[in-house]
Amino acid sequence: MLDKFLFRKSNSEIGGSEKFTWEQIDLSSVPNHIAIIMDGNGRWAKKRGLPRIAGHHEGMKVVRKIVKTANNMGVKALTLYAFSTENWKRPKTEVEYLMKLPEEFLGSFLPELIDENVQVRIMGNEEQLPPHTLRAVQKAILDTKDNNGLILNFALNYGSRYEIMESIKKLLKDTNDGKLEVEDINEEVFSSYLMSSDLKDPDLLIRTSGEIRLSNFMLWQLAYAEFWFTDVLWPDFDNEHFIQAVVEYQQRARRFGGV
Repeated sequence: MLDKFLFRKSNSEIGGSEKFTWEQIDLSSVPNHIAIIMDGNGRWAKKRGLPRIAGHHEGMKVVRKIVKTANNMGVKALTLYAFSTENWKRPKTEVEYLMKLPEEFLGSFLPELIDENVQVRIMGNEEQLPPHTLRAVQKAILDTKDNNGLILNFALNYGSRYEIMESIKKLLKDTNDGKLEVEDINEEVFSSYLMSSDLKDPDLLIRTSGEIRLSNFMLWQLAYAEFWFTDVLWPDFDNEHFIQAVVEYQQRARRFGGV
């Protein structure tokens, strides 16, 4: 019962045949901010006898499609969990490839992002990123800074516990420096110290690959988000799955703790 109600699976996986189309979306109530945990690249490659990096390469193509769809739908912000603070534990060759992906992705897709009025941002610990990775991201941020359409926010070398701890340190420093009184600290003030401070909290979280956990992703910001999980591996995720997630989001009643 809980799986049926909360942890939505795509219809192809639970035996249904319903097709989800653009016409089913109420464009007046599209999620303002959608966050996605793009999971399953490695398993997708393994199923095909390919190296894990092949899955990451294929997943990059999906990012391109979903960014365009979200932008056309009127979503204001799309946060993609691209690389976590824990992902450094992966094999060296895989990590090195993942650090090259921003160059490859932004190198080919940046002109389209500019044309489509998409603004690129990043949140995470930038100090640990290789110079070539940081250069590619910073160029995209600079080249799209005046765009006012969809905000494409990459969580790169990001971990929510790291983010919260860093926010606490900054808050304590400002308190010690007399810039902030302890009595003035509340949820709104604390949120202003987070890496996503100028974005509204996500309305919808999508996670692919069948895993049902947050994996240290936006723990504070997702407090009242709607969760949508699917067994579909990220390289197989398509526009219909994305539309399905939005349609089912629009069918839910968001009460934020009220009746």
